Amino acid sequence: MCGIAGYIDFSKTLGEDHLKPMCDALTHRGPDAEGRTVHLHPNAHIGLGHRRLSILDLSAEGIQPMEKNGISIVFNGEIYNFNEIKTELESYGAKFKSRTDTEVIIEAYREWGMSCLTKFKGMFAFALYDERKEKVYVVRDRVGVKPLFVYHKGQHILFGSELKCFHESPVFEKELDHTALSLFLKLSYIPTPYCIFKHTQKVKPGHILEINLNKQSIVEKKYWDVVDAYNAPPLDLSYAEAVDELERLLRKNFMYRMVADVPVGVFLSGGYDSAAVASIIQDQTSSPIKTFTVGFNEVDFDEAKDAEKIAKHIGSEHYTLTCTPENASDIFHKIPQVYDEPFADNSVVPTMLVSKFAKQEVKVALSGDGGDEIFGGYNKFKQALDFTQRYPHLLQTVLGKAMSLIDPESLPILRNTHNFSSRYEKMINIWMSHSPFVALKNISYYITDEEVKKILNVPFDSPTTFFDIEGKLAPHNDYLNKLLAIDYKTFLMDNNMVKIDRASMSVGLEGREPFLDQEIIEFAARLPSHYKIRSGYTKSMLKHVTHRYIDPALMDRPKKPFIAPLKEWFKDDMRGLMMDYINKETLDQQEIFNTKEVLAMRDKYLQDRGVGHQKVWNILLFQLWYKAYM
Repeated sequence: MCGIAGYIDFSKTLGEDHLKPMCDALTHRGPDAEGRTVHLHPNAHIGLGHRRLSILDLSAEGIQPMEKNGISIVFNGEIYNFNEIKTELESYGAKFKSRTDTEVIIEAYREWGMSCLTKFKGMFAFALYDERKEKVYVVRDRVGVKPLFVYHKGQHILFGSELKCFHESPVFEKELDHTALSLFLKLSYIPTPYCIFKHTQKVKPGHILEINLNKQSIVEKKYWDVVDAYNAPPLDLSYAEAVDELERLLRKNFMYRMVADVPVGVFLSGGYDSAAVASIIQDQTSSPIKTFTVGFNEVDFDEAKDAEKIAKHIGSEHYTLTCTPENASDIFHKIPQVYDEPFADNSVVPTMLVSKFAKQEVKVALSGDGGDEIFGGYNKFKQALDFTQRYPHLLQTVLGKAMSLIDPESLPILRNTHNFSSRYEKMINIWMSHSPFVALKNISYYITDEEVKKILNVPFDSPTTFFDIEGKLAPHNDYLNKLLAIDYKTFLMDNNMVKIDRASMSVGLEGREPFLDQEIIEFAARLPSHYKIRSGYTKSMLKHVTHRYIDPALMDRPKKPFIAPLKEWFKDDMRGLMMDYINKETLDQQEIFNTKEVLAMRDKYLQDRGVGHQKVWNILLFQLWYKAYM
């Protein structure tokens, strides 16, 4: 795992001296080594830069950019099955100088072209320059585990693992994208392909950007999409057969994530996802694995004791860190340094803390991310179906129309309950639509379209996002499977993957997501949804597998979210932050927000008058980001 940065400069004015600052901005992602090279093509300068975090082949042979037979690459990530691919390539006559997966990518590309991507099992983002074809390929993995941004304006194309490297280029013009900001205020993250800056995009997972140096053109090509996995013919397996096959796939693919020449550990909460990862890996490992948990003094949020019981049961070497308002406050001010695009997930603070904690013992850490999205673990899926399927459509329409005639502010008892106005408007939208997809979208939004229009003082569009892909999913997919596909392409890709990548890489720790293997994803996508939520139990299949390794008595308890008790801390320990960052002087100076509306929202929140915590948290995190980068 590393950091990559570079450019394709058709003006031919950029050199290696422009590349170094971009790479230096990514030192945290790759503290072990660096490399840079500039290729001079008749039509363009191609700059390739790399910061290395040594995980495989710790020798100098693994330093990038790697050049071989007219092909140059900078690569971030891991190809877990590289040894199998290497053996196949050697049978065709390929010769290798290193033990790296990077060299395997080059030789695989020489043999199969970009079709080589179908063979890769892993997480990756890379830029590859083919001198003979006179093309540059910018590529991202199937899930978007590894980040990749591209800026394109005029004669300049920049690419990089994080936005902060663009700020070090003289050709980067930072201009706020108000549409992306509106999406952030709704979701707490900015969905692919949008970005907080204009002329900048996130490369879509499962896609290639092909840059033709002669035509000076960029063409986007898809090589994989989870929608295609859901649209594949359903599997004809009994529930028992499906559980057995799932266990086989988990055992096989979890162990791929243990490939490393450095110590590897596992993030362990008290939930099923991380428990499945830890227990299945420990079952196949001779010595105790290292597991890491972050806990809280607040009982409603704390899973540390549950995690410790699981660790004792499976025999892992366990470490626990307690997250307090004091160490959270210390980490809070570092959020903009780590997340260089506005990002406001509530679990950012504990994720950053546990990453720093784990780095003291290991250089690679596995997480349970993806289990909820693949196997139907979130309550929001059940809520979306209940809201739209439990009651007759006529009744929903009547209720929706009746509610639309009543101003929620005119309801004196209810208006001061938690986030009442937003929830009221969302229910109108859901019941008037009868659609579980509209329901999921509204459940996912922390702030409604109408509220965004009130608080933003700048024009913005209402763009299409991956929440709107329902029509691309084949009819054999029932509502739940369609909801899972949508959540994969929104919350999983742009919230969870961003959260773990930035937090872990900020301290030079490689995060790996065992559930997000192509085989596991495609297998689960082709199963009926009643195998996933069965008899009212979420993640039924995964739970059945996990019970083969862990006593159900240790696992069956109410699900707790992995978030910090920010609301409880905010009004006491962190109250001053809101007054410092959300104030009239700042808002007036920015000319982005409606000052009156935002201050009213802040004050109502502080007075417990019905404003949801996440609304204010989103604005606060944007203000921290704005101060750091604008």
